[in-house]
Amino acid sequence: MDPAAHHPVHPAETLIIRAIQGTWIFYLTGALYVTGSALGWILALMACWRLYTAPARPRDQRPGPMPLVITVWLVAMGGMEIALLAGHLENALGLGQTIKSSVGWAKGWALLALYPFAGAVLPIRPQAIFRAVCQLGLQTLCLLPLLLAAPLVGLPSLLYVSPLQVVGGSGPEFFAVMLYIVDPENGASRWQFYAPWAPAAGMVAVIHMICALQEKHWGWKLTGLSANVLIALLSSSRMAILATAVLWPVAIAVSRLNRPLIWFLGAPVVLFGGLLGTTIAAFVDKAIDDFKGARADSSRVRAALGRIAVERWQNEAFWFGHGVVERGPHMVEFMPIGSHHSWYGLLFVKGLVGPLCLAVPLVVSLLALGRAALRSPAGRTGFAMVLTLCFYSFGENLEVLAYLVWPCLVLIGTGARALARAPVADQAG
Repeated sequence: MDPAAHHPVHPAETLIIRAIQGTWIFYLTGALYVTGSALGWILALMACWRLYTAPARPRDQRPGPMPLVITVWLVAMGGMEIALLAGHLENALGLGQTIKSSVGWAKGWALLALYPFAGAVLPIRPQAIFRAVCQLGLQTLCLLPLLLAAPLVGLPSLLYVSPLQVVGGSGPEFFAVMLYIVDPENGASRWQFYAPWAPAAGMVAVIHMICALQEKHWGWKLTGLSANVLIALLSSSRMAILATAVLWPVAIAVSRLNRPLIWFLGAPVVLFGGLLGTTIAAFVDKAIDDFKGARADSSRVRAALGRIAVERWQNEAFWFGHGVVERGPHMVEFMPIGSHHSWYGLLFVKGLVGPLCLAVPLVVSLLALGRAALRSPAGRTGFAMVLTLCFYSFGENLEVLAYLVWPCLVLIGTGARALARAPVADQAG
């Protein structure tokens, strides 16, 4: 890392670094949800101001052309609000509920467009984010002995719920300070760290591991990797363990597709894959069964929530959905219908329009940032972050975690920015 890279060069970068470094403090005060939601809008306003004042700036300080992928995200997430309004009107939910849901959109789906927009327009350096993530990892390592000792010495699982929950959110878990949780399936302790639930901590760990791998200072790199590997393991998240093994290697492979050696090495793999296709398919099926069996009750509830969401979407609200989240029956432990899965949740709440508004920007991002990955480290990191969103869209509701995984979204924006820059400039990114 450039020796000066940890010194912010723009106010937006300062905000981002301080927000990441202050994650534990914000969590302990119950302000993490508020901070992550507000920061997206603040950065977006700063980006709008930079675009507005661009003609008065020196040519070398003007933002580049808006990447198409960012425009697609802005339009698609605007489409989410239109679907919300249509769903509320169709289901006669009233003005009060419509306003409440629109505020929820501003703290959720809107952030999936605003953070990439800010990353693409503002002069934010990915390396500054990588270093801040590793510094957060050091804080986590320092707190880890307390967290591990808490269940052993009989400390309570829940310390308190912050009074800041009055600002609203998806539930009190977003403002609760937990030392650990007890898995109802086996009675073992799990840790969710500063996330609202343990699998969400696993998602954050995957994102931060990708960042740590890009850190150039070996001391900070090892610190960031160690902390987030431990978070992934202690959260007992199956998806985090699988994502750790798959996503970054895939991003590396895609970024090197323009090198003939990769094609020469890949040809034998494809050949043997074809010859052993039946055996590989059987192995994959067994691995999937073992994956589900690792937490059988959780898999059963997830599957039931998905079935309920699809059935009610098809029969009751095909185009614009039900407008709001509803609790499921006792068989799914009264969890929200479509939760644990972005696509089922969108089908239920926003109908067919919702999944389309998410699928289009994700596909466009994969194609655009896959191309950027061939040209620059920033593009490769952005591509890895899009892969992470795609992967976790099948196990989490992305919009409710946007306040927590926003560094991923900013890096998607900086990766998209790499498409409009020269390769030499990209390497400096």
